[in-house]
Amino acid sequence: MIVGTAGHIDHGKTALVRALTGIDADRLPEEKRRGITIELGYASLPVEGDEPIGFVDVPGHEKLVRTMVAGASGIDFALLLVAADDGVMPQTVEHLTILSLLGVTRGAAVITKVDRADDALVLQRQREVSALLAGAGLAYDVLAVSAQRGDGVSALRERLLAEAQHTSTSLPKTAGFRMGLDRAFTLDGIGTVVAGSIAAGQVRVGDLLCLAQSPTKTYRVRSLQVHGRSVEQARAGQRCAIGLAGLERTAVERGQTLCDPAIAQTTDRIDVWLNVAATEPARLRSGTLVHLHLSTQEVMATVAVLGQTGIEPGQGALAQLVLQSPVHAWQADRLVLRDASAQRTVAGGAVLDVAGPLRYRQTPERLALLHSQREADLLSRVSGTLLHSPYGLDGAAWLRAAGFSTWPFELTATGAVIDSAGQWLIAPDRLAAHEGAVLAALQAFHTRLPEDIGPDLQRTRRLAAPRMPEGLWVRLVERLVADGRIGRRSGFLHLAGHGEQLRAADRVVAERALPLLREGLFEPPWVRDMALAGKLNEAAVRQVLARLAKTGEVFQVVKDLYYHPAVVQQLADLARDIAARDGQVTAGTFRDATGLGRKRAIQLLEFFDRSGFLRRVGDAHLLRTGTTLFAALPSNKE
Repeated sequence: MIVGTAGHIDHGKTALVRALTGIDADRLPEEKRRGITIELGYASLPVEGDEPIGFVDVPGHEKLVRTMVAGASGIDFALLLVAADDGVMPQTVEHLTILSLLGVTRGAAVITKVDRADDALVLQRQREVSALLAGAGLAYDVLAVSAQRGDGVSALRERLLAEAQHTSTSLPKTAGFRMGLDRAFTLDGIGTVVAGSIAAGQVRVGDLLCLAQSPTKTYRVRSLQVHGRSVEQARAGQRCAIGLAGLERTAVERGQTLCDPAIAQTTDRIDVWLNVAATEPARLRSGTLVHLHLSTQEVMATVAVLGQTGIEPGQGALAQLVLQSPVHAWQADRLVLRDASAQRTVAGGAVLDVAGPLRYRQTPERLALLHSQREADLLSRVSGTLLHSPYGLDGAAWLRAAGFSTWPFELTATGAVIDSAGQWLIAPDRLAAHEGAVLAALQAFHTRLPEDIGPDLQRTRRLAAPRMPEGLWVRLVERLVADGRIGRRSGFLHLAGHGEQLRAADRVVAERALPLLREGLFEPPWVRDMALAGKLNEAAVRQVLARLAKTGEVFQVVKDLYYHPAVVQQLADLARDIAARDGQVTAGTFRDATGLGRKRAIQLLEFFDRSGFLRRVGDAHLLRTGTTLFAALPSNKE
């Protein structure tokens, strides 16, 4: 369990930690000289037969609230201190507001320095603090202590030991390790050491970790210390110092996040649930510039309230934060907003989506999805996403956003249809609707253009589901093809029945026309001549050849003149030979090599220009590198 102190400056936070643990959390010379806490301080209280209780001692000065937020972000239990001789002060109120907004519901309010006040004043302070807690919606017990005389210290220590027994850090084993960094330093013989409160997962000596902004560069865990003791493993809910091999001290600073490379991510737009502080004088409106405090990070952000015009003091609502600098965030992370001048705490809440959309962010379906992400249970959040996501979810991206490396439950529990790779999940009714839309779009296309094989993959997508993500679209088509409900022919999609009808018609024409094209070599017959020779309907031959040209089974050079692919390959090889010899191809050299007339030679060279095989420069045609049409066709000379 991690205990954090909070309260006004000089209300006895460090002295109380010292009385409870015997450790002076003020470690800087300036802190000892001035008698105030400037940086975060750390101490631990041994627990017989169990892990020590960690303490984070935060500064109380108003100018150091940023540091206080960094320390408070990872605590399990709060100690809000109020000096008996001073009473409730401005930073007492702000620190209490921050604890409330961060969701620190477990804690105790401690009236300190009772040796400086009589019983009546102590009782008055207890009533004042109880009223303050009630106003903040926190049910903390109110205790009285004197760190100097020892009054109440033993009782408080026993209370903390009892609380530690009820603190559960049993997050799912598949939660990826992550820790916001609040300290970084160098030790002789160890190298760079980073420290913080482990937010999730576990880490062992020898593991490879990364800074969240650079997931491809990993560092080996050389050593681990928890509360000053060397250990082989550390887990969520512990204060930890990690020695990292290969990490330069200049590359790391407070505010960064150390994590498992599998969950590393950054974002500059997050959707959140915000609770506006009851102490705010006016509603929080869209366009408000704020300081975002998230774990140990601080960036400037602009608020966009979703679904309404603003958020009244003491109320909560959905919002999107547009960040001026990227942050590392995961679902359910707690956050605090302070005003643009960093003078007061404005709001707080939790991250709902780490990839907030730029468009369609206020549609009813989107707002319903975000409301479903307020659930604490991961399975409930997945189910909510599926219910309100027309296109399902990308499993890998969703897991990473939630901070997990693998699913902590069986995917079948979601009731979703899952692709063969287990990566895309979609609700059955959503999938059925999309499949129906594809079939309807193809039927409409066939009705309008019965002689056409069908639209290509991307045109079908525009007709049936223009907003569907590419990943889902590919999987949807593969599913329909595998089920036999649609066919795919050279990249064109069609209904199964329509494809059979066309194949039957194409077969009759192809069996009679294609041999004529093959036999004609460089001078194949025109459509009219093939129809006469094969005793076929000229319009039918023209339609079938146009269809075969779409699928690459023949090539149309000019209107009603088609070439067999093998012949086109021979002509392409001749053009290559000429280009290799002369550096270019002209109508004259190509005419002489093929034995064709000049007009036909020019028609073929222009066809090669259109196809991307050649490019015309003046009267010459140059061979293109990386051609598209013929690159996949083997050369006759190979």
